[in-house]
Amino acid sequence: MEAAVVFIMTGADVAANQEREREDWVKRGTGGLVKSVDPANQTVTITVSGAGGTKSVLVHVSKTTVIRRYAPDSVKFDDAKPGPLEQIQPGDQLRARGTKNADGTEMTADEIVSGKFRNVAGTVVTTDKADNSVTVMDLLTKGRVTLKIGADSQMRNLPPMVAERIAMRLKAAAHGAPNGASNGNENGLGQGEHHEFKGGEQPGNGAGHRPGGAPDFQQILERMPAVTLADLQKGTVVMAVATEGSPTTEPTAITLLTGVEPILTASSDKKGAAMMLSPWNLGGGGAEAAGANQ
Repeated sequence: MEAAVVFIMTGADVAANQEREREDWVKRGTGGLVKSVDPANQTVTITVSGAGGTKSVLVHVSKTTVIRRYAPDSVKFDDAKPGPLEQIQPGDQLRARGTKNADGTEMTADEIVSGKFRNVAGTVVTTDKADNSVTVMDLLTKGRVTLKIGADSQMRNLPPMVAERIAMRLKAAAHGAPNGASNGNENGLGQGEHHEFKGGEQPGNGAGHRPGGAPDFQQILERMPAVTLADLQKGTVVMAVATEGSPTTEPTAITLLTGVEPILTASSDKKGAAMMLSPWNLGGGGAEAAGANQ
């Protein structure tokens, strides 16, 4: 009998591997809302949203593309199950990584993860500490939405300077200004904001920038102040992305942001604003690398 070969990875090795995965999703990834699916031609068209507007990206799927889909009641990447291209539907949110063309309008995907998520933007009606949930009067649906707050839910506060910066870009984009602002940062965050979060780091050395200079909103969010359920007082303005939920389970918040009043005031398209600020912090390896909807 041949001896079994056992590979042992230290915690540092696992962390380093996850960081490499994260960086690859950031560098070679894109994400947005599914516009159409063409199983015959093995393509998915997504609408990618940013402060400077939206664009369409054609994602090509091959036999080697890994396709996963999130469970309707889970925010964990480990709960995402393999499945066919046909499971992806218009209106879903999708994240892909692979090889992009020169202008970023097409991608040959190595990996795709999709799911049906909810974007919520509105004011807190009440919180329930016993149930660990928050009820929001949603401006998108004009009704109340109760969101469960789980162990994997990310809750952050946008500092006023960051929220105002994003609002300025939304206003500029609404009036047709190229890219929404002059500094070229697609999420509307100037270098000063990045310096605030990590001790003056320069672009490109871990201060939340993607290779090429644009900021990774997910990495920036991780440096923003955390928010607890107790901080969500009645009338607090929030934006959130959540799981779809099921007939027996309420939606679970994936990411919930406070301090977003300037953004909602500036945007006539509340759903578009919520999409732009809905980072895919879905836990576990590659999912965390899914960054912001760009």
